[in-house]
Amino acid sequence: MKAPAKKRRYAGSAVKARYAYGTARVHAMKVKLFPQETYTKLLVMALPELARFIEESEYKTEVDELARTYSGTDLLEFATHLNLARTFVKLTEMTMGEPHELIVEYLRRWDIREIKTILRGKLYGASDEEILRVLVPSGELSLEFLQSLVRKPSIEEVIEALKGTVYYEVIKDIDYSESLMKLEDALDKFYYMRMVDLVSKIKGSSLYLRVVQMEIDIANLKTLFRLRNAGISGGRALEYFVPNGLYLSDQEIEKMASAPYEEFVTLLGKYPYWSAISDIVTDRMESLSKIELRLDKFLNEHVWKASTFNPLTVLPMLGYMLSKDTEVGNIQAIARGKEAGLSEDIIKDHLTL
Repeated sequence: MKAPAKKRRYAGSAVKARYAYGTARVHAMKVKLFPQETYTKLLVMALPELARFIEESEYKTEVDELARTYSGTDLLEFATHLNLARTFVKLTEMTMGEPHELIVEYLRRWDIREIKTILRGKLYGASDEEILRVLVPSGELSLEFLQSLVRKPSIEEVIEALKGTVYYEVIKDIDYSESLMKLEDALDKFYYMRMVDLVSKIKGSSLYLRVVQMEIDIANLKTLFRLRNAGISGGRALEYFVPNGLYLSDQEIEKMASAPYEEFVTLLGKYPYWSAISDIVTDRMESLSKIELRLDKFLNEHVWKASTFNPLTVLPMLGYMLSKDTEVGNIQAIARGKEAGLSEDIIKDHLTL
């Protein structure tokens, strides 16, 4: 007799209850995030005053814990990264069933981010300490494993040490002799294609699927700007893009990758992302950081707006994770800017507000 089809293991009412619990917990965590006016205050503080403010905030435990080992900007960076990692681990621990599965899969992006960070550090000759400073062990790869990767003396040995993880098969045969871009983009493709596949199989997940596909669009736009700055266009550029975006089809991306600047802008103007970056896009862009920050902000705002109307989904949790990551990035950008003696206006340009 034919065995009955295997049903997904989450019953509807139980799933709703788990989402409701997760949303309630995240709401309580969200109110502790810095409001925008706090960044206005931080921008006018001297570095010692900034450090005291952070020490008296939600980051106090981590600052106190690391104060014997680090000081100044190093202390702020390590403490905020540690707090971020612990926050994400807390989210996985307080969720069960489908919400837990989605969050764990979402957090693979931090595994990939750490792998990229380690590989870039090796390429540019950064010290082990400098690489460790920016790691956020929040995915499947443990801090101990990431530390072991950092101690590898070469890119080749880092890749070989990934054997046994899902990431090894993705990058083991890629030629990165000219650039790490192919390797990094292969990891991004793996992540997003895996996410689309998982979310597509979950009943009632169309809103989350749209968010994942919007992230793909934004990742592709960032890649598109990077490639144009590097002078890579046409067929050579297509291998760097991720399929299954929300608005940007493969055909449209191909057009934009090879179009002259005026046509490129016209094509971009058809999509909602253009409203976030239209005032800063020029044909001569030395830095893309402003564009990337604006696109990230666009995504954050979209997720929060969608989660407001759809609380019994993973979107409130996703929105919180994006906002928490943004907060840590802003604190670190302000601290580094203060240390470098940059003006308030220049530092503000590097914040996601």
